[in-house]
Amino acid sequence: MSQTPQVRIPATYMRGGTSKGVFFRLDDLPEAAQRPGPARDALLLRVIGSPDPYQKQIDGMGGATSSTSKTVILSKSASPDHDVDYLFGQVSIDKPFVDWSGNCGNLSAAVGPFAIESGLIDAKRIPDNGIATVRIWQANIEKTLVARVPMTDGKVQETGDFELDGVMFPAAEVAVEFTDPADGDGAMFPTGSVIDELEVPEEVIAGGRLKATLINAGIPTIFVNATDIGYTATELQEAINSDTRALARFEAIRAHGAVRMGLIEHVDQAASRQHTPKVAFVAPPANYLSSSGKQVEASDIDLLVRALSMGKLHHAMMGTAAVAISVAAAVPGTLVNLAAGGGARTSVSFGHPSGTLQVGAEVSEVNGQWTATKAIMSRSARILMEGLVRVPGDSF
Repeated sequence: MSQTPQVRIPATYMRGGTSKGVFFRLDDLPEAAQRPGPARDALLLRVIGSPDPYQKQIDGMGGATSSTSKTVILSKSASPDHDVDYLFGQVSIDKPFVDWSGNCGNLSAAVGPFAIESGLIDAKRIPDNGIATVRIWQANIEKTLVARVPMTDGKVQETGDFELDGVMFPAAEVAVEFTDPADGDGAMFPTGSVIDELEVPEEVIAGGRLKATLINAGIPTIFVNATDIGYTATELQEAINSDTRALARFEAIRAHGAVRMGLIEHVDQAASRQHTPKVAFVAPPANYLSSSGKQVEASDIDLLVRALSMGKLHHAMMGTAAVAISVAAAVPGTLVNLAAGGGARTSVSFGHPSGTLQVGAEVSEVNGQWTATKAIMSRSARILMEGLVRVPGDSF
């Protein structure tokens, strides 16, 4: 019986925000995977353990959720204005593809610490104590991120007292600034309107029309009112993820919204673009019990948001979706802004399944077009394991 030895590849398993993934230095990858293409995708799929029809990813590093089926590739940047180039791959759990269409805002918080620990940052730019500023080129969406990483005695500080709902243990705070967070080269509101009438099948919504805010900020996102689709936005994961009909409705909304945003030409193409756009539903503040059992008071938040990622309700909030929420909340008249009470604002606190999160954004209107200058949020990051990941040598 023939057999193929396994290949050993240097890798680091990291948590960033409410996600975790496998991080690589580009030049540590096998030569065939150092450039985009089938070999790289096949390698990352095998590392994570996909495609897995059992949807468990037992034979890989993935955790069988959208938050844990992730990969990151970093390299020194060729641009003098940036320290590192950051490429994010969202690995499908049950299908054989890697989605490169967007960023992961949560793992963005781990990029700075990984870059420092991996020796990708000029040592002269790293203080022994204080804050190291890491300038990141986000290659998927071609945007600049700035991470501010705490340093203690010449090492990245990972432990601390910063608490993040959706993460059990406190850690050190990492602030991430998203510069010019509008996703892609097009308008922040691709239709030119802050609220659209989205045409969807009758079985999705009676009358076949649904109010939506379609925005490219952080990540392309479709916002709808919770009440318009029969929800309160206080729902936890089991209320949505155990309902196959509900998930099908959300996927239909996502597919039709993607067409309207110009991301795909036909709804059938949405299946091969699982990572973007996201779909989320919003409502005014209300009391609810989070997934950890913590009581969230309406008086402590500006609005409620629930968002889906890779076809399932997220356990907390995707970082890039949090950017979309903050930008949409800052623009008067969007569904997000109206759910938060309307008016101008530069920050918003919202309730999600695991608790609450506050994010900030700066926007301006120029010649009738809204633009976002920056969005800021705080996350934390920690190395969970480092060493060598093994994959069969004939898998890529």
